[in-house]
Amino acid sequence: MADVTPDGANLDELSSKELYERAMDLARRRRDVGFLWELLRAIPAAAAATGEVDRAEFDLFHGLSLLEEFTHAGEGEVGEALRPLYIGYLTEHANRT
Repeated sequence: MADVTPDGANLDELSSKELYERAMDLARRRRDVGFLWELLRAIPAAAAATGEVDRAEFDLFHGLSLLEEFTHAGEGEVGEALRPLYIGYLTEHANRT
């Protein structure tokens, strides 16, 4: 069964950028800081999964660079690697806004 949002969009057919934007919009509306934190924690692993090991090294003292990653987490190979996170979040929470 395909993951579908209340507006009928098949999530698997959306671009990673669109998934990111929908998940972020939903998290903002729900004031869901937990999802934002989950995304921040997932970015280094997504970068490592794409072979960008240097980029994936996570250091809490480099918060500004992590925030930069956060703003582009729907783009490129990292965005593709984060697709399951966005689809899971939208599937679980879209009906509870």
